[in-house]
Amino acid sequence: MISGKTTLIAHVGYPTGSFKAPMIYNPWFDAHGIDAVVVPMGVMAEDFPAFLPQLFRLTNIRGALITMPHKVTTMGLVHEISTTAQIAGASNAVLKREDGTLLADMFDGSGFVRGMQRKGHEATGARALVVGSGGVGCAIAASLAQAGLAGITLFDAHPPSADALADRLRTHYPNLDVRTGSKDPAGFDIVVNATPLGMKDDDPLPIDPSRLAPSTFVGEVVMKTEFTPLLQAAIAKGCPVQVGTDMLFEMIPAYLEFFGFGTATPDELRATATIEY
Repeated sequence: MISGKTTLIAHVGYPTGSFKAPMIYNPWFDAHGIDAVVVPMGVMAEDFPAFLPQLFRLTNIRGALITMPHKVTTMGLVHEISTTAQIAGASNAVLKREDGTLLADMFDGSGFVRGMQRKGHEATGARALVVGSGGVGCAIAASLAQAGLAGITLFDAHPPSADALADRLRTHYPNLDVRTGSKDPAGFDIVVNATPLGMKDDDPLPIDPSRLAPSTFVGEVVMKTEFTPLLQAAIAKGCPVQVGTDMLFEMIPAYLEFFGFGTATPDELRATATIEY
């Protein structure tokens, strides 16, 4: 029940139809007697720079979850940026501190890596292909590098985006073998789709799944459906996979701590969640 004392967490992005976070956070808040609510807010890219500062003029707002297409733009609209967000070049969370200043952080990458590790797959010494160098792709690449990759290849339909991410990775991880320009998944231990491909029924596949080895771990960020066409193709090849919502469940405990609501395990969150597809 929303009251006059309810603390707001905005979930800002566009479009909002595929948002899953409200169906995870809000049942968990309710089950734990926390008077807070995550509210989806559809904001188009051209309106976002003016909207975010006004959003945080609300007196009962604690923070915001930031999703596509605003993760990069957010970086220029806050007072402080965490080291992780700086490396990723994007933010997916903003905290309003007691003095009114805004702190941006990024949890996409840590959520992906924690989910992968929970399934028994380590990044240490592995070689990864990350397709998509937007906000989520940059975050996943940064967290995979932090987890001890031997090498990473980056691909983006806009090559300068992949090149810029490669430069940041080389700066912070000088021993990492960083390459760009190919999305051939052959020979990789980890393959990640960090693009929106799969959100629309007529989207092409982000990679050629016939080139996957059965041992390759294939991860997805798209959450419109649980098993996207890419994951279905990967499963058909015998690959272990990670669905988009796994990353979400793994990162939410970090979000809860960031916003000052305590913490939870992924299993606890799944027990109360009401996710629909």
